[in-house]
Amino acid sequence: MRALGRVLARLVLVARIASGVAAIARIARAATVAPPIRPTLTPVQTIGVVVPARDEAERISPLLDAIVGAPGVTEVIVVDDQSSDTTAAIARAAGATVVAGNPLPDGWAGKAWALQQGIAVSNADWVVTLDADARPDPALPTALVARATAERFDLLTVGGRFECPTPASRWLHPAMLTTLVYRFGPPGSTPGRPARTMANGQCMTLPRAAFLEAGGMGPVSNEVVEDLALGRHLATDGRRVGFLDASELLTVRMFESFGDVWTGWGRSLALPGIEPRRRQLVDLAIVTLAQVLPIPRLLLRRGDVLDVVLAAARFGTLAGTRSAYERTDAPYWLSPLADPLAAVAIGRGIARRGRQTWRGRTYG
Repeated sequence: MRALGRVLARLVLVARIASGVAAIARIARAATVAPPIRPTLTPVQTIGVVVPARDEAERISPLLDAIVGAPGVTEVIVVDDQSSDTTAAIARAAGATVVAGNPLPDGWAGKAWALQQGIAVSNADWVVTLDADARPDPALPTALVARATAERFDLLTVGGRFECPTPASRWLHPAMLTTLVYRFGPPGSTPGRPARTMANGQCMTLPRAAFLEAGGMGPVSNEVVEDLALGRHLATDGRRVGFLDASELLTVRMFESFGDVWTGWGRSLALPGIEPRRRQLVDLAIVTLAQVLPIPRLLLRRGDVLDVVLAAARFGTLAGTRSAYERTDAPYWLSPLADPLAAVAIGRGIARRGRQTWRGRTYG
């Protein structure tokens, strides 16, 4: 039994070292990330903004106030995805063009269908899509299109700054965000291969005609995590896909409470339908061994040199992700203590089978 115990201990150590090396390699990509999106006066082609909206009456006004009439924006299209509230009336009053969304066809998820309709009716050369909970600087669309044009992106998505209104949400949200850094590296880093491409559907920029010619949202029509599916589809097809930092120009108020973060982000944190099961399990092992365990092991006085190195890397990520948050008070700096919950959320997502419900719709 002692011999077996020693063998198991060695295997665990090897797994910890391998996970630590993988995690640190991804975190280290922060040293070579592309510059963030910044305001620009560079002339660009016409820009249309498309907003998919389903029951967003309580959240959409700040977005429309910022984006209707913004520099370079020739049209703002709100796709009212069969809302049961006053979303359409609010959008019209703000000066946006409202498109009444058609019923959801078989084989389509709601957001992908709403985006497809909005992009199809736009008359602009470039389309910027924004979620209703986005709070952009009016300079954002022009800056995005200028950057996409300069670097010839077929799809450019960006990460913004999160507004987490409660202490509990400011504690859990950064832990969940950090799992993405441990799995894929920070925004602006090179993914290495198309199958690991990252994207953020809260804000996407694309050349309208070329995008529709390539099938639009059709190739990812049935994906709940449609943004990553789209980015990886285009990257695999040889298209140029970018994921950059736009925290200087975009704020997002996505979740209101701890429960919203746990339920809303928890359903997609494991990237269901996007990552194969084997890859999900490997990533969960890396998060558990390299992000979650070192600090508890040190607190319990069971740690070693590897734990010290990994704990230092974890606290280093707090400095790196600080710009991604509107407010970084005590809950933010204590968020490594929420890492076990983030790992549990990934595990629940991997284990979850069957149909999921989102915004009143059920998907397979």
